[in-house]
Amino acid sequence: MTLADALGLIGANTPDIFLNETTFWSNVPMRAWEYSIAGYQVLKKWLTYREARLLGRPLTPQEAGEFMNIARRLAALLLLEPKLDDNYRAATNPVFAWTSKASAARSP
Repeated sequence: MTLADALGLIGANTPDIFLNETTFWSNVPMRAWEYSIAGYQVLKKWLTYREARLLGRPLTPQEAGEFMNIARRLAALLLLEPKLDDNYRAATNPVFAWTSKASAARSP
């Protein structure tokens, strides 16, 4: 995969994502940031549940690291998309072409 291919899949724009004035993540691929499941933006939703006013405490270093790991996993999924699509198409193709000849050859 070329750099141009990779940037086409994850996006060339990599904004900084701020949780608050002290916590942010640099260079999150835009397509990873925008990645949605069931209509919810995954990373944004994850962060909304970890706001200090909801938790009653600041984000832990482990939680900050988990956000980074999720962003990396989403970027990896985006990079795998073409191969995953190819595998899906291959899996939906019939494994064996059932014909009347094949059926007749097996009958006694």
